[in-house]
Amino acid sequence: MSETITKRPATDPRVPGSALSHRRMPRWAPAAIAAGAIALGVLIGAGAGLSSRIQWGLIALILFIAGTYVITSVVEDRRQAKDRVATSLVWASFVVAVVPLYSLVEETIVRGVKALDGNFLTHSMAGVLATDDGGGVYHAIIGTLEQVGLASLIAVPIGVLTAVYLVEYGRGKLALAVTFFVDVMTGIPSIVSGLFILSFWILTLGFHYSGFAGSLALVILMIPVVVRSTEEMLKLVPNELREASLALGVPKWRTILKVVLPTAIGGIMTGIMLAVARIAGETAPVLLLVFGNQLINNDPFNGPQSSLPYYIYEQYVSGTPQAYDRAWSAALVLIAFVMILNLVARAIARWKAPKTGR
Repeated sequence: MSETITKRPATDPRVPGSALSHRRMPRWAPAAIAAGAIALGVLIGAGAGLSSRIQWGLIALILFIAGTYVITSVVEDRRQAKDRVATSLVWASFVVAVVPLYSLVEETIVRGVKALDGNFLTHSMAGVLATDDGGGVYHAIIGTLEQVGLASLIAVPIGVLTAVYLVEYGRGKLALAVTFFVDVMTGIPSIVSGLFILSFWILTLGFHYSGFAGSLALVILMIPVVVRSTEEMLKLVPNELREASLALGVPKWRTILKVVLPTAIGGIMTGIMLAVARIAGETAPVLLLVFGNQLINNDPFNGPQSSLPYYIYEQYVSGTPQAYDRAWSAALVLIAFVMILNLVARAIARWKAPKTGR
């Protein structure tokens, strides 16, 4: 029985490169459309008397999406036009999200470098009035490092162990109750956690205002973030790894310690750093519990302390140009502090991540 092979004609549109195949826009077309939309947006914005560049950008963005759809529909087809419009919307959303972040960082750097120098980082505000030049943020840096460090030492083990319980062992009503309370804690405002520690730790138990009291309030804010992020990372670990370890006779606790946690360490560290960044900028618990201090206090368990968020608030309410410069410089230091923590966390995650042989 013979088989006949039919060849498609060269003009068949299903054959790539045929004469009737769909036309494609060149690779430089999106960039050209974007350049034209920007130029037209600037002309429209300037002609309409709009002074804000953000308004010009929004006009250019609308023109870019509309132009992409029209030109792609003419050159290719409507299906490809919809695909390109969807891609353009994704990129536009990315740009819209990045622009405020870039503006914030740029504004903080431009204003923060005015008072930022070696003296600012190594001196406190002892004897410095709001109208005086000079002064420093050293005492606030010490307070932030100690308060955030103590909160992390308490919250990270509790959060990670709670997540391990929920993912690896949690069954029944206890697990449901833990999940419920973690969800409730996620939405607690910082002022509420500060009021709780104020009423329980200071008013009921009789302890004094201190950096440690502020750390306890930060623990309440940090635990649910650590639990949720760690829980999601542990769920991403393939069950095959657990089953392979258990099949070799390894106890479950050792499987979790040697297989599950190292596999998810990168995501866990990222979640912890997000939690640290969440509490590093909190001001309300510091106002209620730490009480503020313009002098250097290296003991977080005794006496009032300052912190970077409290220092920024304190300088802002002073209302003088010198205080404003110090507030912006402290904000730049706080951003740098969070950035350094994230870089360190990424380095630790890469170092501790399991190595796979080729």
